[in-house]
Amino acid sequence: MAARTAPLQRLETSRPADRQRGLGIALLVISATLFSSAGLFTKGVAADAWSILFWRGLAAAAGTLAYIALRGQLLSEWRRMGRAGWAVAVIGAIGSAAYIPALKITSIANVTLIYAAVPLLAAAFAWVSIGERPSRRVGLCCLLAFLGVLVIVQGSLGQVVLTGDLLALVMTASLAAIMVIYRCYPETPAALPAVFMSLFLLPPALLLTDPVAATGGEIGLMAAFGLVFALAAVTLAEGARRIAAAEAGLLSALETPLAPLWAWLLLAELPPQATWIGGSLVMAAVLWAQLPNRRRD
Repeated sequence: MAARTAPLQRLETSRPADRQRGLGIALLVISATLFSSAGLFTKGVAADAWSILFWRGLAAAAGTLAYIALRGQLLSEWRRMGRAGWAVAVIGAIGSAAYIPALKITSIANVTLIYAAVPLLAAAFAWVSIGERPSRRVGLCCLLAFLGVLVIVQGSLGQVVLTGDLLALVMTASLAAIMVIYRCYPETPAALPAVFMSLFLLPPALLLTDPVAATGGEIGLMAAFGLVFALAAVTLAEGARRIAAAEAGLLSALETPLAPLWAWLLLAELPPQATWIGGSLVMAAVLWAQLPNRRRD
């Protein structure tokens, strides 16, 4: 009898883990889709980068705090912040401070394609910090995604602004580090660090620019950007804690083909042919990483 029930027990035990992994995948796809709209908000206003950081941060902090309060988890998240939570807030603030200026300086395609290096950096950080080695398949998918980046960068060599690309690389490294932190410390809250991530940037924004000088319409657009960013940050953190860092990076790389697509459809920013080829390679890498797991389901 014990021999007959053992497979059933293993199946019942695996189901919660499968559900958690499936939820993690869904959350990361939502996060990548939301993050892919950042270029539209940034390019859609004439305000400078620090004005965007101010109004986006203010709205993101307010929206996230409201989310925490409605769930009655403010005290709980504060108690669970710990060093990991504060590290996420600081690293996330640095990444945000690099991300918006990068979008202002260089093209949406360049920023998002450099961002596609997230899976490689996340896998490397996780391997060094916690000894989490990616599977051979995920490793090959990371290399395929990186090949896509090389194709697009090669096609945009004459248009790259070095400062913007370096800022995009800083943002990419910060996001990879955050993914690994949540993988190492899954009890770290998702929402409250995002609040401080935004609040940390308000004082320097007030020192470096005059946010009130923006028009009312642009302020509203930047505030909407903040609410979208808040939702994207929370879904990223909740998803990253449920699956391996390298795979989380691959799913987040879905932003890479999506952002240039939105820029083309809504801003008439037509990427070169290399962008479409490289973006297709990134998308293929993400799908390849997921197909074997779906077959097991």
